[in-house]
Amino acid sequence: HVQLVERGGGLVQAGGSLRLSCAASGIIFSINYMGWYRQAPGKQRELVAVITTGVNTDYADSVKGRFTISRDNSKNTVYLQMNCLKPEDTAVYYCKIRSGVRTDYWGQGTQVTVSS
Repeated sequence: HVQLVERGGGLVQAGGSLRLSCAASGIIFSINYMGWYRQAPGKQRELVAVITTGVNTDYADSVKGRFTISRDNSKNTVYLQMNCLKPEDTAVYYCKIRSGVRTDYWGQGTQVTVSS
């Protein structure tokens, strides 16, 4: 049974920083990539950042230069360092692991609120 547990959300003032973590337990075969997504109220879930097994990364334009995704393969953990946070970054943040071609595992989500 695979479980993803996210930590690190909270309330922060604009310009502040937060670090999210997502630890996966259970056996996951052939991890393709690990990523962070977010969903703000009334909006669709959107990609924030992804990192492949080869540590290639990709970011949404809105977070480039402010967010950094990283991973620790020995711990099956993915991190998201968020700096220079803006009120528009307020959302529920979800981590996702893609196994193989089409199997996705999702975390339960963690709330990030940025006050102006």
